[in-house]
Amino acid sequence: MTRESIKRSLENCKRKQSTSAEFPGFRRAGVLVLLFPSQDGLSVLLTVRTEEVESHKGQISLPGGMMDKGDRDIVETALRESAEEIGLKTEGVEILGLLDDTVVPSRFIITPVVGYVSSKPLVKPSEVEVAEVFDVPLVFFADDKNCRREEREVKGRRFPVWLYDYRGKAIWGATAAILRNLVKLQSASN
Repeated sequence: MTRESIKRSLENCKRKQSTSAEFPGFRRAGVLVLLFPSQDGLSVLLTVRTEEVESHKGQISLPGGMMDKGDRDIVETALRESAEEIGLKTEGVEILGLLDDTVVPSRFIITPVVGYVSSKPLVKPSEVEVAEVFDVPLVFFADDKNCRREEREVKGRRFPVWLYDYRGKAIWGATAAILRNLVKLQSASN
């Protein structure tokens, strides 16, 4: 998986978009799937949310958040939220494309924005929102042996979710689904 092959895959796929008409009352959110070169090819930046945030406390996530009325588009949302959450300097981020929308039980329609930077970014996490920032090689998500389906309870209902266990960190739910979608899209185009 390279920057070029991922960009080409995103340009050549017809992504699934979910609308507010299909999901009334759901809020729009954008997350940044930030890729950068590492010794393992490309790696992706992930965060551990604090226990102080409104939703998804303590979970591993991609940087991002809710769309504001002033945001031009979902790309601006993902970049703005990443700057706020992890102190990312967004002017150097190359946008490679968008993945399928992901609808989650917490009533969000999440649009993943895939971005690339030429080296591992320096970050300064928001103490209120982010407990930790770490990275994972993208090839980890491409290996089906690292993934399993599991049921999780969210707001009193059980849902099947994808789960990756990376060095004792449980990456599941929307984050796992988004990363799985990216690597599956990439493998389908090769």
